[in-house]
Amino acid sequence: MTGAQESVLLDGISELTTNDEANGGRVTDAALVMEGGRIAWVGAAGNAPAADQRIALGDRAVLPGWVDSHTHMVFAGDRTAEFEARMAGRPYSAGGINVTVEATRAASDEDLEANITRLVAEARRGGTTTIETKTGYGLTVADEVRAAHVARRHADAVTFLGAHVVPEDQDPAGYLELVTGPMLDAVAPLASAVDAFCETGAFDEAATRLVLETAREHGLARRLHGNQLGHGPGVRLAVEYEALSVDHLGFLTEHDVDALASSWAGGTRGTVATVLPACDLSTKMPLAPARRLLDAGAVVAIASNCNPGTSFTTSMAFCVATAVLQMGMSVREAVRAATLGGAIALGVHTDGWRDPHGVPQPAVGVLRAGARADLQVLDAPSVTHLAYRPAVPLTRAVWKAGVQEI
Repeated sequence: MTGAQESVLLDGISELTTNDEANGGRVTDAALVMEGGRIAWVGAAGNAPAADQRIALGDRAVLPGWVDSHTHMVFAGDRTAEFEARMAGRPYSAGGINVTVEATRAASDEDLEANITRLVAEARRGGTTTIETKTGYGLTVADEVRAAHVARRHADAVTFLGAHVVPEDQDPAGYLELVTGPMLDAVAPLASAVDAFCETGAFDEAATRLVLETAREHGLARRLHGNQLGHGPGVRLAVEYEALSVDHLGFLTEHDVDALASSWAGGTRGTVATVLPACDLSTKMPLAPARRLLDAGAVVAIASNCNPGTSFTTSMAFCVATAVLQMGMSVREAVRAATLGGAIALGVHTDGWRDPHGVPQPAVGVLRAGARADLQVLDAPSVTHLAYRPAVPLTRAVWKAGVQEI
């Protein structure tokens, strides 16, 4: 394992995916130097500077670590029976979330801590270096605060999702008042963003609008679950409230697609279209139209949606392979969406963003001088193998902030 302070030269890189427009996003026969937790130099191997340590990668591909911009990792319990029922033909609805809520409320702090620790370690072994995770399985003030504290200890970004579903023992109007009042007030110091599940069986347009308005008043970024189970107002609301992202997107009109693309007009900050391929497969819902979104000019991210009910995977590589094999994305488009796209969706793609503890951080999702040294090495000569050899565990080594973790 290598530390972050000494300079480390990685050479023997057959293909380096940088996501940096300055070099076309890719360099072959490449090398890079890490120092002080950041990328210090990137370029052709023949021009590489000296460093304290040299690691020869033997003609392997290097790319940014995955940026998983949508997960639900603070939970307890199991929903295997629900999955089996879906595979047997029962349609998905949001009601199963309450099963996880009950189990999470009953779990000890130690149980929640152990579960997220295991999941983050699993994700890291698969090449993920940046993780967002949400609250949303507590749905009381005390349990949402507890979830946010657990999330802060393990994730790079924490999102408050009190507006997940209305608990079975709550009146919808009263619960909405709780979410947008005492619950948000209590969780806001621990989170950087607020999310809402805008869907039939969860929160309608009026309720979602109130959640987004209250988040904006608190100075928190907005995200949104939208257009998962059918056509609805999710995309429109996300763009209107300048949400960082709107996620799921299985049911989109041409107006929805145009709205997401137009949000980026002039190169200004827009709303990222985050697709969740593993969830679409697990719920037997239509795959999000990633090709249509890209062709229209939208910015697309790919995320795992790791959760116990509808997408119990941390494998971003699986999501990338699915996006290529079934959603019409090229390998390079999918890799970019699962790295830089996710970073844009979290607002961590530029220098100076702050982690959950308020510490400024260098950019992630890109490998260029000054960016955080978050990267993975594949046991393959090219990122094409991620789809060419689906389900094969290709991640050989992982560095986060210049520290080798795998």
